[in-house]
Amino acid sequence: MNPSFHFKQFTINQDQCAMKVGTDGVLLGAWVDLAASPESILDIGSGTGLIALQLAQRSQASIIDGVEIDPQAHAQCVENFENSLWNDRLFCYHVSIQEFTQELLEPYDLIVANPPYFAHAPNTDLSRDRARNKAHLSFESLISCSAQLLAPEGLFAIIIPAPEANSFIALAQKHQLFLRRICQVKGQPSSATKRCLLEFSFAQNTPVETSLVIENSRHNYTDQYIALVSEFYLKM
Repeated sequence: MNPSFHFKQFTINQDQCAMKVGTDGVLLGAWVDLAASPESILDIGSGTGLIALQLAQRSQASIIDGVEIDPQAHAQCVENFENSLWNDRLFCYHVSIQEFTQELLEPYDLIVANPPYFAHAPNTDLSRDRARNKAHLSFESLISCSAQLLAPEGLFAIIIPAPEANSFIALAQKHQLFLRRICQVKGQPSSATKRCLLEFSFAQNTPVETSLVIENSRHNYTDQYIALVSEFYLKM
C-alpha cells in the first residue's frame, strides 16, 4: 500500500499507522455538521489525523485537537498536522482519552470519533488490534468521556457499524446525549446498511434520519456520495 494518501488540500502519510485511510473516516469528516461554527474540536483516536484535517479544511475552528494513544500513530498524526496548511490550529496529544478527560481545562464545541469496532479483532498486529478492538476503548468509556468533554451546546458525532447503532444510541442516552441526526450508509443500493453516522447533543429532539448509498455499481459512485466527499478526493 502507498504510504501516502493525497487529498485535494492535504496529504496523509500512513506508513506508521495500523489503520490506514478508509471510507469511514472520510465519510465522518465530510458529514459532520459545522453550521454552528465550532471554535474548538476534538478528534478521539485521531490515528493519521485524517478527520481532524478534514475539519480544519471545512471550518475556521481555532482549536482542533487530536488524542491518540498509540505512539507510532501519534507521531505520524503530528507529522501530518505539521505538514498541513492549518498546522497553527492542529495539535495531537499522546494520551488515552480517559487520562485526557481527567485533565480537561475547557470543553469542546464538537467531538468526533471513528472508534474501534471489532469485539475481537482478527489480527495479531498489536497496533492494528488496538486501533480496531473496542476492548481497548469501550463504547461506554467513549460515551462517558465525550459527555464530560462536550460543551453544553456542543455536538458529538461518530461512525459505527450498523448493528451496533441501537445499543450505542441507548447507551448515549444514559449519559444525557440524545440522537440528533442519523445517516444509514449502504455500499450499493441492494446491499444491507453497513455503517451508521450518528450525531448527538444534550438537547432532546426528534432525530433527522437520512440515508446514503456510496456506489451504484463497483467504482460507479452515486451523485449523493460525490457531493459529500468531492471537496476531498482528487478524482472527484
